[in-house]
Amino acid sequence: MKFTLSWLRDHLETDATLDAICAKLNVIGLEVEDVTDRGRALTPFRTARIVEAVQHPDADRLRVCQVDAGEGFESVQVVCGAPNARTGLRVIFAPPGTYIPGSDITIKTGKIRGQESGGMLCSLRELGLGAESDGIAELPEDTLPGQSYAAFADLNDPIIEIAITPNRGDALSIRGIARDLAAAGMGTLKPWLAETVEGTFASPLNWDLQYPEACPFVLGRTIRGVRNGPSPDWLRARLEAIGVRPISVLVDITNYFTFDLGRPLHVFDVNKVAGPTLSLCHGGRETFRALDGRDYVVEHADLVIADASGVQSLAGIMGGEGTGVDDDTTEVFVECALFDPVRIALTGRRLGLHSDARQRFERGVDQALPVAALEAATAMIVELCGGEVSEVVSAGAPPAWERTAHLRFARLQDLGGLAVAPDDAVHKLEKLGFAIRSRDETGVTVAVPPWRNDVANAPLLDQGSDLEATRAAQAAEGVVAIEAECDLIEEVLRLVGLDAIPPVALPQARVVPGAAYSPRQVRSAATRRLLAARGLLETVGFSFVAHETAALFGDVPEGLRLLNPIAVDLDQLRPSPLANLVAAVARNEARGQSRVDLFEIGPVFGAEGQALVAAGVRSGHAPRQPGRGAVPVDPWDVRADVGEALAALGVPPEATSVTADAPRHYHPGRSGVVRQGPRTVLATFGELHPSVQRALKCEGPVMAFELFLDAIPDPKKRRRAAVALSPFQPLTRDFAFVVARDVDAATVLRAARGAERTLISAVRLFDVYEGDKIEAGHKSLGVEVTLQPTDKSLTDAEIEAVCARILAAVTKATGATLR
Repeated sequence: MKFTLSWLRDHLETDATLDAICAKLNVIGLEVEDVTDRGRALTPFRTARIVEAVQHPDADRLRVCQVDAGEGFESVQVVCGAPNARTGLRVIFAPPGTYIPGSDITIKTGKIRGQESGGMLCSLRELGLGAESDGIAELPEDTLPGQSYAAFADLNDPIIEIAITPNRGDALSIRGIARDLAAAGMGTLKPWLAETVEGTFASPLNWDLQYPEACPFVLGRTIRGVRNGPSPDWLRARLEAIGVRPISVLVDITNYFTFDLGRPLHVFDVNKVAGPTLSLCHGGRETFRALDGRDYVVEHADLVIADASGVQSLAGIMGGEGTGVDDDTTEVFVECALFDPVRIALTGRRLGLHSDARQRFERGVDQALPVAALEAATAMIVELCGGEVSEVVSAGAPPAWERTAHLRFARLQDLGGLAVAPDDAVHKLEKLGFAIRSRDETGVTVAVPPWRNDVANAPLLDQGSDLEATRAAQAAEGVVAIEAECDLIEEVLRLVGLDAIPPVALPQARVVPGAAYSPRQVRSAATRRLLAARGLLETVGFSFVAHETAALFGDVPEGLRLLNPIAVDLDQLRPSPLANLVAAVARNEARGQSRVDLFEIGPVFGAEGQALVAAGVRSGHAPRQPGRGAVPVDPWDVRADVGEALAALGVPPEATSVTADAPRHYHPGRSGVVRQGPRTVLATFGELHPSVQRALKCEGPVMAFELFLDAIPDPKKRRRAAVALSPFQPLTRDFAFVVARDVDAATVLRAARGAERTLISAVRLFDVYEGDKIEAGHKSLGVEVTLQPTDKSLTDAEIEAVCARILAAVTKATGATLR
């Protein structure tokens, strides 16, 4: 929200300085984001007169000018290259030492092609005030030399920009800001009253309200015989100062009241409206061209204003091009209405259409202002455009906005943390417009003003009801007053100053270590410690990535794409942290890092919802060592990361299996999926697909893994048996099983492990061979089986018996034969 200091003083009687006003705005919660004081930057520039301009003796395009710039500069020679520099011209003069903002230079005294030059004659572009021009600025002929140009051009009016929280729709008006400052002691709020403009004829246009849920009340009136055209200088200057482009006087008046009172209005060209009726109704999937020149398709839930030919305005958001006013407009219909904030917000969000009107309506406007605002706008239109005014036509009825809120004085200290005297608290609420309905020694009941839609509670009771009656009525209706009371506490405290609240230490909580952690938090913490211990550095990435990047790592439903992302390359909720990690690898490689090992634990998003994933990447080579060169990373590195993490989380290797059906962003044949049972996927790992690496500009192979923490079962609560160490030596036996090529190694390992569970302590794959020494369509799997006796040493016969059972089990499960 932007406003000028002079505009603020139209509503606020104050002698406070700019710095004091800005400091108070920060204190009361209207945070100042920027202050632009154009007058301060233009202080050195002054008005001047060219006494004489002659041709430069040594340059065809230069003129030597004698300039009168007032006291101290009555006769200054300036060399100027502007084609319009001539004797008698009133100009803008920059003395030596002046910084020129439009050119980013500082003027110095010097010689130009042999002629002395003691300053500069400027264009508006060089002052940062206008567009490119071929010459210097020309001032009116009666301009006196030596004046401050900033004062001469009324540019010494600072522009203040403040941040508005979503609940403070009233602060989107300059009068609302002035009210807050007056309540905070920065002056007095000037009275404002709109004079009634009597109508002299019946309006040729009338309302037909068909959608009262979206528009409870609407007013309008016709003004004929108007003259549209450019706005007067004061109105243009105010709008331009706050960044609003002046269009025409009729449009500029509606924009003026949008910012001055926070009351959006709209004007229709009566001669462009088809039929005698404007209907406020549902949209019907019609295409509507708005004033921004774009076409929009309105849905059934949208509120539109339509005539006999179709939609002419997207109510509360933007008018239509078809009935917009122009220089030929002579008869207008002024609309002033109340709209449902939720419906306005939903329509604007769906269409991606932002406007000053939408910004105010979706936060809630002053519900008691429409009649007065229409009268004030009518008076200004007649003053600036002339014309004859019709009677007011309306539809619907003003909503029952009256309501009360109750404040207990003790809660200012108990909840707000600051003791405020009851009289002081009541006085501040009154200054904000909260009328006192009843009061006792414990609290006060106030009527909430119509512009404070963020303070909502019980309907206002009849005049004369005392505090006890109010409480009884609220209790009978089941009204809970807590939320509104908190709003009143906030109002009092922000006017006192939130920085006046003394800091209070939080109470010391006694927490048994580990007692407050959920199983999910335990898994995350354990995984984080283990991965860090294995040499990976933790990163924290955005949950948003570019849509194209996200598509490399999984499905990207349109429902997870952002309509208004914080950046153009962060428009999709990520399906995997690998999207962030691989991009980080590419950035590190581009900066010469030969080895990158990173991990992240964070959320991922898909059609099924949100999940927690621990993902990691390894790329590059291990450092060279004596007798051994640099060793590149391979899939077994990330397989080890996954295995160690699962074991630390209570999932032993024998409880899992590995299949080769990894997602498409992994390299087929160099990746795998760790499962528990046939359906539960615990992790994926392997080398990233070359196409993914190329798309993200990674140079070398990148190994990656994803550990799905939500899929890991919680550890069973059972007493752990003491680990029994056998005094007998373990022994190993190697088997070479010939199986069909499509048989998974995991099936062989599982069958071997189950052949003799009391003696077999480990089963490990150590070789895979396919070649001319094996029958086509088959492969050889080298399996090492470790036998661990516990009560006696094994005899040769017992060992052979175990080996036979292993062979039989694997043969039965896979059809394998010994090589």
